[in-house]
Amino acid sequence: MAKYARLRERMGFELLKVEMHEAPSATDGELALVHSPSYISAVTSGSLPAVAMREIGFPWSVEMVERSRRSTGATIAAARAALGLHGAAQAKPEGIAANMAGGTHHASADKGGGFCVFNDAAVAARLMQAEWARRHGRQRPALKVAIIDLDVHQGNGTASIFRNDDSVFTLSMHGAHNFPFRKEASDLDVDLPDGCNDADYLQALEHALDEIDRRFQPGLVIYLAGADPFKGDRLGRLSLSFDGLEARDRRVLDWAWQRRMPLAMAMAGGYGVHIDETVQVQMNTYKVALAYWQQWQRITA
Repeated sequence: MAKYARLRERMGFELLKVEMHEAPSATDGELALVHSPSYISAVTSGSLPAVAMREIGFPWSVEMVERSRRSTGATIAAARAALGLHGAAQAKPEGIAANMAGGTHHASADKGGGFCVFNDAAVAARLMQAEWARRHGRQRPALKVAIIDLDVHQGNGTASIFRNDDSVFTLSMHGAHNFPFRKEASDLDVDLPDGCNDADYLQALEHALDEIDRRFQPGLVIYLAGADPFKGDRLGRLSLSFDGLEARDRRVLDWAWQRRMPLAMAMAGGYGVHIDETVQVQMNTYKVALAYWQQWQRITA
């Protein structure tokens, strides 16, 4: 948990052009776009069965519920800002915005898991589709969303939520032998062997982005920029370097930029043996994102 405070502290000192806001709390109505009302109620009241709480991995508390709502609310806010849905009808799209936490991709419609309570990317995707339709009506096509999940663990919850939804494309690049051991089928799953290095990873990513191009045309990208493929991660089992992860981020951001697709980002997992290494991976991600945000500002000025 300490990585979140360290990331915020470093960003405040080193990335002065990044504007930080308090994360809003996702409402029951927003969560219900993805999660069953009975699950939302049980989480909120603390009445989930003990076995369900063990699967999540957190002890229940009022603070845990509020953190989970705000983690989802931050990705919603980032997606709104990226698309220009965060204010009046004439609000300028930021092009890129981010949640310093989030990426809770193991949560499915009616249960949590793997330290994930509510699925922030799924809720944000569905809510942005609804708000886009309300803002633009039939003047523009319906909003399609690509979720690019590069956390080292498969996004099983996200895959199950969008299994029969052709308006959302789910890509998960993950360790083949890592958690969860029972995986769900994403629209595109890329299983990586233990010890996968920079070169092999980046080649696999290139093929995956080409496949999205071939099969899908999104109007919004939600990017889960996990720090856990790093070679120093306790739970990752892959062997990416700082440079390799920065190249990964640059490739995803550039792919979205070249197509002028707004991108909302969440930090997802990171469990470094040395916590400062996890934070450094995330700082590098933010530095890359800031450079592309500046390019967006030049075309929307």
